Amino acid sequence: MLTYEDVTGCFLKAAKNTALMTHPEYWINSRSLEREFAATCHAGSCEEAEHRSTCTFSFTWGALDTSLSLDGPAGVCDFFHEPEDDCPHLHTRDIPPLVVDLSYSLVLNGAGASISETALLSLVQLLKLRASENSSRANETRPGISMTLHENRLQPEVLTLQQRVELPIWHPDGMRSLHDDHHAHTERGTRHSSRAIDEEIEEDEVVADNPRPEDWLPQVMADVCQDILQVLEALDAVRSHSSLNMDA
Repeated sequence: MLTYEDVTGCFLKAAKNTALMTHPEYWINSRSLEREFAATCHAGSCEEAEHRSTCTFSFTWGALDTSLSLDGPAGVCDFFHEPEDDCPHLHTRDIPPLVVDLSYSLVLNGAGASISETALLSLVQLLKLRASENSSRANETRPGISMTLHENRLQPEVLTLQQRVELPIWHPDGMRSLHDDHHAHTERGTRHSSRAIDEEIEEDEVVADNPRPEDWLPQVMADVCQDILQVLEALDAVRSHSSLNMDA
């Protein structure tokens, strides 16, 4: 079984091993009993943090996540209704993952006022390209710009970047791979006796109903932390690029 504490502890350990500084915060919703976690991450010392890019790693852990981590896909049935062998919950690829949001920001320190609209657009495109190239786990990358009103003019103040990471808690490569394994076992089973087929099916059920995320989650978290570090470096490089353009 994977718990909220396991996930947060695994992330913090991976961040420490990756030389990421973290400032974690924990919350619980007393009505829904959902638990939330957020950690502001940066490279280098805390004294230098205000001059560098930062990332907030955050996720929400609900009762369904606990059920999934405990029982795999069958946990969805247990969560919503009495289990049935023909329930579509046991035959779907749409079991929700544990979604982690990565929110990056880079303060322009007043330099944004001197950046033209064309140069700013170029910076945003460069940021998205570099962030995507250095993210092995993110499913999407959305750059943005935070504006501020100064002397009746809108000026760019902060470059932002949003990424979404889906963490599997039943199979190291996600629900699709779990079903691919099932189909592979079934194809092999057609070449054996009916008894062997039953054994293959039983093996599939064991894989589905007894997930062992502790076997692969540490490596997944290590990959995520390495991605964060590389994207932070890409953000800082983009600011250097903007400074050079401004000087030119």
